[in-house]
Amino acid sequence: MAIQLVKGTKDLYGSEVVQWQRLEREIRTICACFGIGEIRTPMFEFTELFARGVGETTDIVQKEMYTFTDDGNRSLTLRPEGTAGTVRAYIEHGMHNQPQPTKLYYISPTFRCENTQAGRQRQFHQFGVEMFGSYSAAQDAEAISVATTLLEKLGVKNVELRINSLGCPKCRSQYNQRLREFIGANLEKLCPTCKERYEKNPLRVLDCKEEKCQKIIADAPSVLECLDEACSEHFQKVQSILNEMGIAFTVDPKIVRGLDYYTRTVFEFVSDGLTVCGGGRYDNLVEQCGGKSTGAVGFGMGIERLMMILEKQYGVMEQKSDVLLYIGSMGEKGLLKAQALTLQLRKEHIHAECDTVERSVKAQMKYANKIGAVYSVVIGETELKENKAELKNMKEGSSETISLSELCSVIKQKIGY
Repeated sequence: MAIQLVKGTKDLYGSEVVQWQRLEREIRTICACFGIGEIRTPMFEFTELFARGVGETTDIVQKEMYTFTDDGNRSLTLRPEGTAGTVRAYIEHGMHNQPQPTKLYYISPTFRCENTQAGRQRQFHQFGVEMFGSYSAAQDAEAISVATTLLEKLGVKNVELRINSLGCPKCRSQYNQRLREFIGANLEKLCPTCKERYEKNPLRVLDCKEEKCQKIIADAPSVLECLDEACSEHFQKVQSILNEMGIAFTVDPKIVRGLDYYTRTVFEFVSDGLTVCGGGRYDNLVEQCGGKSTGAVGFGMGIERLMMILEKQYGVMEQKSDVLLYIGSMGEKGLLKAQALTLQLRKEHIHAECDTVERSVKAQMKYANKIGAVYSVVIGETELKENKAELKNMKEGSSETISLSELCSVIKQKIGY
């Protein structure tokens, strides 16, 4: 029996890869406009980094990480999210000594051992942005504006931005106490997962999607009621800047995000009922990972989820051929010349193809049609002797006689190269 894919992974090829490449080009272009540089961190890190950075009480650390021991008996983990590794790199390479803020982005494979579902795999890919060195609400708004710009550029429909504030650790502690009291009074009505979350991190109960839990959570106290003056002012300033930027949003006190490191602003972008992007501020994480106290904010966007939404809204992207010229051949000398001319054209950045299967001329022309070649030419002994050949327009059926030695320049002229 043939070996198959591991559950929760996927092969990418054909039109899907073309769509991914388009998305990655948009990401890189937009990040360049925002002054955000790329970072590529290792696929695995010491397990302690994620336990400390992501949080011991999160589902990721408790249930979903791919952890293994290496030959040196060290515990290593495949990257379950991008922020912790970027924070580690920021500290380790002394990026705080550079002019601040430091703005970084990544497009990375990420690994979580969880139940597969629509737009979620065990190996998935994240576009993430991390901004270090500012405690200002302006940095929160800038991070949000990056995601807004990308989603607008891609044409994602029905996008809703939802924002909230968790306040500083003191605000959060006060809210946790009020929330614990509320949940405790309704504990028996909640699902088993929420009962477990209640013991470890009551905030996580607000994430539950069970209908019976949602009805109870609807009456839970709001975290916004527990914000101190500084945190309230910060959140109001974020809203003022977003309004000035023309970015629409809804304040949703139930947004808490699933990671322990968030402070103050948290946000999500939702399209057609699916969360496509989420992030927030994490002012204590750099210090928790061994660095100096540093303001920071960022977000992660699941590429598979984003691709699924785009396909649902616009349909499957067609794979368009970009083959400009097919060079057919007859006989040994014709094949040699076809190979040489094809390489010459490719060096000039012109997509040319030729026969490498040794088909008949008729079969070669059928193949040229199938791959969508715009032009074709066939080279045999007569063409070589006269240094001329018929260049055929495959779409129109018209043809013209050209010099073989000028084939490259003729093709360039036709495409305005």
